[in-house]
Amino acid sequence: MTGFPEILNTLESITLDEMNEVKLLDRVDTKFTFHIDKLNEILSIASQDYKILTINDLRFARYETRYFDTPGYEMYTKHHNGKLNRYKVRFRSYLDSDLEFFEVKFKTNKGRTIKSRVKRAINDYSITENAKILLEKKTNYHPEELQEAVKIFYNRITLVSKNMSERLTLDFDMKYELNGDVKGFPNLIIAELKQDKSTKSPFAVLMNHLKIEDISMSKYCLGVASLAENVKKNNFKSKISYVEKLCISNPH
Repeated sequence: MTGFPEILNTLESITLDEMNEVKLLDRVDTKFTFHIDKLNEILSIASQDYKILTINDLRFARYETRYFDTPGYEMYTKHHNGKLNRYKVRFRSYLDSDLEFFEVKFKTNKGRTIKSRVKRAINDYSITENAKILLEKKTNYHPEELQEAVKIFYNRITLVSKNMSERLTLDFDMKYELNGDVKGFPNLIIAELKQDKSTKSPFAVLMNHLKIEDISMSKYCLGVASLAENVKKNNFKSKISYVEKLCISNPH
């Protein structure tokens, strides 16, 4: 793919402080997956309606996320079985900003996503102190019940609508690690539209125009289903097959 950094540089920038006006910690999420070769076209069109988060002159950021779950993958299994009122627990590191947070995400039975987080010391992945307080306040889990379930590295482009009503993340170059095993999805883009409520979004209109369906694909579940042993996968098989085909195909 050519022209990727050049197109990013054509987008109007927004600072982290400005973007924080659109935190959307209680929101409706819509996800889309597509081949990376479509990214240039999508960014070019999206530049009309979105600004790009820029930190220290960088227009995409490197992330590391460590998900925690029970030894039996209870949180993953609830997602697999389609249960709502479910949690995700993770440490998220912003590698270019030297920031780290412990986060709890809750998916309500109304389909909303509520995220809570606390700042942590760099490279401290223990659920102690303020992380322990948050975990036990927001969930029924305790730190001793949880262990690292999968680790994900990826790059993220963050866009904010010019009317400040929504955020859009585009994740790419995903690599998963679990017990020494590694799985990569180099051609996959997972786009996530985050809105206060489901309203007409320029990005959703663009996806419809390009015939890209809103296929919900959890990065956590994709990693666990791809690398973990003795977990249920039946309900994810069609999505995993779709992603595998997408990663080896050329859309042109």
